[in-house]
Amino acid sequence: MDALKIHARPEGLRRPILIMAFGGWNDAAESATTAVRYLGTSFRAEKFAEIDPEEFYHFGLSRPYVRFKQGSETEREITWPATEFSITQASALARDVIVGVAVEPHLRWKTYCSLVLDLARRCEVALVLTLGALLAEVPHTRPVRLSGSASDPELAVRLGVRPTKYEGPTGIVGVLNTICREQGFATASLWANVPHYISGIENPKATLALVQRVAPLLGTTVEVGDLEEAVKQFDVNLKEIVAQNAKIANYIKKLESRDAAEEPPPAGRGGPSDLPPAAELVAEFEQFLRQQRPE
Repeated sequence: MDALKIHARPEGLRRPILIMAFGGWNDAAESATTAVRYLGTSFRAEKFAEIDPEEFYHFGLSRPYVRFKQGSETEREITWPATEFSITQASALARDVIVGVAVEPHLRWKTYCSLVLDLARRCEVALVLTLGALLAEVPHTRPVRLSGSASDPELAVRLGVRPTKYEGPTGIVGVLNTICREQGFATASLWANVPHYISGIENPKATLALVQRVAPLLGTTVEVGDLEEAVKQFDVNLKEIVAQNAKIANYIKKLESRDAAEEPPPAGRGGPSDLPPAAELVAEFEQFLRQQRPE
Protein backbone atom coordinates (compact mmCIF):
# COMPACT_ATOMS: atom_id res chain seq x y z
CA MET A 1 0.00 0.00 0.00
CA ASP A 2 1.36 3.41 -0.98
CA ALA A 3 1.58 5.57 2.14
CA LEU A 4 1.36 8.72 0.02
CA LYS A 5 -2.26 9.34 -0.94
CA ILE A 6 -2.96 12.08 -3.47
CA HIS A 7 -6.72 12.46 -3.59
CA ALA A 8 -6.81 14.92 -6.49
CA ARG A 9 -3.73 16.14 -8.36
CA PRO A 10 -4.02 19.90 -8.94
CA GLU A 11 -4.02 21.13 -12.54
CA GLY A 12 -2.43 24.21 -14.11
CA LEU A 13 0.28 24.48 -11.48
CA ARG A 14 2.32 27.70 -11.28
CA ARG A 15 5.82 27.02 -9.87
CA PRO A 16 4.48 25.75 -6.55
CA ILE A 17 6.34 26.34 -3.31
CA LEU A 18 5.99 23.61 -0.68
CA ILE A 19 6.06 25.04 2.87
CA MET A 20 6.33 22.51 5.71
CA ALA A 21 6.62 22.54 9.49
CA PHE A 22 6.73 19.74 12.04
CA GLY A 23 5.49 19.77 15.60
CA GLY A 24 7.77 18.68 18.41
CA TRP A 25 11.54 19.15 18.54
CA ASN A 26 11.55 21.48 15.51
CA ASP A 27 8.71 23.69 16.76
CA ALA A 28 9.47 25.70 19.90
CA ALA A 29 6.31 27.30 21.30
CA GLU A 30 4.43 25.89 18.27
CA SER A 31 5.63 28.92 16.31
CA ALA A 32 6.46 27.16 13.03
CA THR A 33 3.40 24.92 12.71
CA THR A 34 1.15 27.85 13.63
CA ALA A 35 2.81 29.97 10.91
CA VAL A 36 2.27 27.34 8.23
CA ARG A 37 -1.35 26.79 9.25
CA TYR A 38 -1.88 30.55 9.29
CA LEU A 39 -0.60 30.87 5.72
CA GLY A 40 -2.83 28.01 4.58
CA THR A 41 -5.90 29.49 6.25
CA SER A 42 -5.17 33.00 4.94
CA PHE A 43 -5.38 31.78 1.35
CA ARG A 44 -8.04 29.10 1.90
CA ALA A 45 -5.82 26.15 1.07
CA GLU A 46 -7.70 22.88 0.54
CA LYS A 47 -6.46 19.43 1.50
CA PHE A 48 -5.49 17.26 -1.46
CA ALA A 49 -2.96 14.72 -0.18
CA GLU A 50 -1.66 13.01 2.95
CA ILE A 51 0.90 10.52 4.19
CA ASP A 52 -0.55 7.59 6.11
CA PRO A 53 0.99 7.50 9.61
CA GLU A 54 1.10 3.71 10.09
CA GLU A 55 4.75 3.22 9.09
CA PHE A 56 6.19 6.37 10.65
CA TYR A 57 4.71 6.94 14.11
CA HIS A 58 4.85 5.26 17.49
CA PHE A 59 1.24 5.74 18.54
CA GLY A 60 2.19 5.39 22.20
CA LEU A 61 4.17 8.61 21.81
CA SER A 62 1.89 10.51 19.39
CA ARG A 63 -1.49 9.18 20.40
CA PRO A 64 -4.51 9.43 18.09
CA TYR A 65 -7.49 11.45 19.31
CA VAL A 66 -11.05 10.25 19.66
CA ARG A 67 -13.92 12.69 19.20
CA PHE A 68 -17.60 12.77 18.41
CA LYS A 69 -18.46 12.91 14.74
CA GLN A 70 -19.87 16.22 13.58
CA GLY A 71 -23.59 16.38 14.37
CA SER A 72 -23.54 13.26 16.54
CA GLU A 73 -23.57 12.88 20.32
CA THR A 74 -23.01 9.13 20.29
CA GLU A 75 -20.86 8.15 17.29
CA ARG A 76 -17.10 8.67 17.63
CA GLU A 77 -14.20 8.83 15.19
CA ILE A 78 -10.43 8.60 15.55
CA THR A 79 -8.05 11.26 14.25
CA TRP A 80 -4.58 9.90 13.49
CA PRO A 81 -1.35 11.97 13.41
CA ALA A 82 -1.16 12.04 9.61
CA THR A 83 0.85 14.43 7.43
CA GLU A 84 -1.66 16.54 5.50
CA PHE A 85 -0.97 18.66 2.42
CA SER A 86 -3.23 21.49 1.28
CA ILE A 87 -2.93 23.71 -1.77
CA THR A 88 -4.03 27.19 -2.72
CA GLN A 89 -4.02 28.48 -6.27
CA ALA A 90 -5.40 31.90 -5.36
CA SER A 91 -5.08 34.53 -8.08
CA ALA A 92 -3.67 36.97 -5.51
CA LEU A 93 -0.56 34.80 -5.26
CA ALA A 94 2.31 34.98 -7.72
CA ARG A 95 2.66 31.21 -7.48
CA ASP A 96 0.75 28.24 -6.09
CA VAL A 97 1.40 27.32 -2.47
CA ILE A 98 1.30 23.86 -0.92
CA VAL A 99 1.40 23.70 2.88
CA GLY A 100 2.20 20.59 4.88
CA VAL A 101 1.99 20.17 8.65
CA ALA A 102 2.75 17.11 10.76
CA VAL A 103 4.12 15.93 14.05
CA GLU A 104 7.77 14.94 13.61
CA PRO A 105 7.72 11.22 12.70
CA HIS A 106 9.42 8.71 14.98
CA LEU A 107 10.43 6.06 12.44
CA ARG A 108 11.88 5.59 8.93
CA TRP A 109 12.86 9.19 8.26
CA LYS A 110 14.55 8.42 4.93
CA THR A 111 11.44 6.68 3.59
CA TYR A 112 9.24 9.47 4.93
CA CYS A 113 11.32 12.16 3.22
CA SER A 114 11.27 10.22 -0.06
CA LEU A 115 7.44 10.34 0.06
CA VAL A 116 7.50 14.11 0.60
CA LEU A 117 9.81 14.47 -2.42
CA ASP A 118 7.60 12.15 -4.45
CA LEU A 119 4.73 14.54 -3.82
CA ALA A 120 6.99 17.48 -4.70
CA ARG A 121 7.92 15.88 -8.05
CA ARG A 122 4.34 15.03 -8.95
CA CYS A 123 3.31 18.61 -8.22
CA GLU A 124 6.32 20.14 -10.02
CA VAL A 125 7.40 21.96 -6.85
CA ALA A 126 10.01 24.64 -7.56
CA LEU A 127 11.05 25.25 -3.94
CA VAL A 128 10.82 23.32 -0.67
CA LEU A 129 10.75 25.71 2.30
CA THR A 130 10.76 24.39 5.86
CA LEU A 131 9.94 26.50 8.89
CA GLY A 132 11.21 25.80 12.37
CA ALA A 133 11.58 27.38 15.78
CA LEU A 134 14.30 26.77 18.34
CA LEU A 135 14.73 27.68 22.00
CA ALA A 136 17.52 30.20 22.41
CA GLU A 137 18.95 32.50 25.05
CA VAL A 138 17.29 35.61 23.63
CA PRO A 139 15.10 38.22 25.37
CA HIS A 140 11.44 38.65 24.46
CA THR A 141 11.98 42.42 24.49
CA ARG A 142 13.94 42.39 21.23
CA PRO A 143 12.72 41.74 17.66
CA VAL A 144 12.55 38.04 16.82
CA ARG A 145 15.85 36.86 15.40
CA LEU A 146 15.49 34.64 12.32
CA SER A 147 18.18 32.28 11.07
CA GLY A 148 18.35 29.58 8.44
CA SER A 149 19.90 28.49 5.19
CA ALA A 150 19.18 28.20 1.48
CA SER A 151 20.58 26.12 -1.36
CA ASP A 152 20.76 29.22 -3.57
CA PRO A 153 22.69 32.37 -2.52
CA GLU A 154 20.11 34.69 -4.09
CA LEU A 155 17.32 32.97 -2.20
CA ALA A 156 19.31 33.29 1.02
CA VAL A 157 19.54 37.04 0.44
CA ARG A 158 15.78 37.28 -0.19
CA LEU A 159 15.08 35.41 3.04
CA GLY A 160 17.70 37.41 4.91
CA VAL A 161 19.49 34.33 6.27
CA ARG A 162 23.08 33.25 6.53
CA PRO A 163 24.40 29.76 7.28
CA THR A 164 24.56 28.96 10.99
CA LYS A 165 27.56 27.40 12.69
CA TYR A 166 25.44 24.88 14.57
CA GLU A 167 26.65 21.28 14.76
CA GLY A 168 24.81 18.66 16.77
CA PRO A 169 21.54 16.73 16.88
CA THR A 170 19.07 17.52 14.12
CA GLY A 171 15.40 16.92 13.48
CA ILE A 172 13.30 15.90 10.51
CA VAL A 173 13.60 19.45 9.14
CA GLY A 174 17.39 19.14 8.84
CA VAL A 175 17.14 15.69 7.29
CA LEU A 176 14.50 16.75 4.77
CA ASN A 177 16.51 19.77 3.67
CA THR A 178 19.67 17.71 3.20
CA ILE A 179 17.87 15.06 1.13
CA CYS A 180 16.22 17.80 -0.95
CA ARG A 181 19.62 19.26 -1.85
CA GLU A 182 21.06 15.83 -2.61
CA GLN A 183 18.21 15.17 -5.04
CA GLY A 184 18.43 18.51 -6.81
CA PHE A 185 15.55 20.42 -5.23
CA ALA A 186 15.88 24.10 -4.45
CA THR A 187 15.42 24.28 -0.70
CA ALA A 188 15.51 26.74 2.18
CA SER A 189 14.93 26.64 5.91
CA LEU A 190 13.84 29.52 8.13
CA TRP A 191 13.99 29.35 11.94
CA ALA A 192 12.68 31.68 14.62
CA ASN A 193 14.68 32.05 17.84
CA VAL A 194 12.22 31.72 20.74
CA PRO A 195 13.06 32.80 24.31
CA HIS A 196 13.61 29.59 26.20
CA TYR A 197 12.07 30.89 29.43
CA ILE A 198 8.61 31.13 27.80
CA SER A 199 8.78 27.86 25.91
CA GLY A 200 5.58 26.41 27.31
CA ILE A 201 3.16 28.86 25.70
CA GLU A 202 2.37 29.74 22.10
CA ASN A 203 4.48 32.62 20.83
CA PRO A 204 2.57 34.81 18.33
CA LYS A 205 5.58 37.11 18.02
CA ALA A 206 7.70 34.33 16.51
CA THR A 207 4.81 33.17 14.32
CA LEU A 208 4.31 36.70 12.98
CA ALA A 209 8.01 37.06 12.18
CA LEU A 210 7.99 33.83 10.16
CA VAL A 211 4.80 34.74 8.26
CA GLN A 212 6.08 38.19 7.35
CA ARG A 213 9.45 36.87 6.15
CA VAL A 214 7.81 34.21 3.94
CA ALA A 215 5.18 36.50 2.38
CA PRO A 216 7.50 38.16 -0.21
CA LEU A 217 8.28 34.73 -1.68
CA LEU A 218 4.57 34.39 -2.45
CA GLY A 219 4.41 37.71 -4.27
CA THR A 220 1.72 39.14 -2.03
CA THR A 221 1.00 40.59 1.37
CA VAL A 222 -0.62 38.60 4.15
CA GLU A 223 -3.30 40.14 6.35
CA VAL A 224 -1.91 39.69 9.87
CA GLY A 225 -4.12 42.00 11.94
CA ASP A 226 -5.22 39.25 14.32
CA LEU A 227 -1.64 38.10 14.81
CA GLU A 228 -0.54 41.66 15.56
CA GLU A 229 -3.29 41.96 18.18
CA ALA A 230 -2.14 38.67 19.72
CA VAL A 231 1.43 40.01 19.85
CA LYS A 232 0.27 43.19 21.65
CA GLN A 233 -1.52 41.15 24.32
CA PHE A 234 1.47 38.82 24.55
CA ASP A 235 3.79 41.78 25.22
CA VAL A 236 1.40 43.29 27.76
CA ASN A 237 1.26 40.02 29.71
CA LEU A 238 5.03 39.63 29.74
CA LYS A 239 5.58 43.26 30.73
CA GLU A 240 3.29 42.77 33.72
CA ILE A 241 5.19 39.67 34.81
CA VAL A 242 8.54 41.42 34.60
CA ALA A 243 7.23 44.43 36.54
CA GLN A 244 6.07 42.18 39.39
CA ASN A 245 9.18 40.03 39.74
CA ALA A 246 12.69 41.41 40.29
CA LYS A 247 14.30 38.04 39.66
CA ILE A 248 12.73 37.78 36.23
CA ALA A 249 13.57 41.41 35.45
CA ASN A 250 17.25 40.83 36.27
CA TYR A 251 17.31 37.72 34.13
CA ILE A 252 15.88 39.64 31.16
CA LYS A 253 18.48 42.40 31.62
CA LYS A 254 21.28 39.83 31.44
CA LEU A 255 19.84 38.44 28.21
CA GLU A 256 19.51 41.95 26.77
CA SER A 257 23.15 42.69 27.57
CA ARG A 258 24.16 39.66 25.51
CA ASP A 259 21.80 40.34 22.63
CA ALA A 260 24.52 42.08 20.61
CA ALA A 261 25.98 38.63 19.90
CA GLU A 262 25.66 37.70 16.21
CA GLU A 263 24.19 34.29 16.94
CA PRO A 264 22.74 33.37 20.36
CA PRO A 265 23.47 29.86 21.67
CA PRO A 266 20.52 27.47 21.33
CA ALA A 267 19.20 26.67 24.79
CA GLY A 268 20.30 23.20 25.74
CA ARG A 269 22.05 22.54 22.42
CA GLY A 270 25.39 24.22 22.75
CA GLY A 271 28.22 25.07 25.10
CA PRO A 272 27.90 26.17 28.71
CA SER A 273 26.00 29.38 29.43
CA ASP A 274 26.95 32.04 31.96
CA LEU A 275 23.26 32.65 32.65
CA PRO A 276 21.57 31.09 35.68
CA PRO A 277 19.15 28.14 35.29
CA ALA A 278 15.74 29.34 34.14
CA ALA A 279 13.51 26.52 35.40
CA GLU A 280 11.99 28.66 38.14
CA LEU A 281 11.36 31.51 35.71
CA VAL A 282 9.59 29.18 33.29
CA ALA A 283 7.23 28.03 36.05
CA GLU A 284 6.50 31.61 37.15
CA PHE A 285 5.81 32.79 33.60
CA GLU A 286 3.48 29.89 32.88
CA GLN A 287 1.60 30.25 36.15
CA PHE A 288 0.98 33.95 35.51
CA LEU A 289 -0.18 33.43 31.94
CA ARG A 290 -2.53 30.64 32.97
CA GLN A 291 -4.13 33.06 35.41
CA GLN A 292 -4.75 35.53 32.56
CA ARG A 293 -6.82 33.07 30.53
CA PRO A 294 -10.60 33.39 30.78
CA GLU A 295 -12.52 30.57 32.43
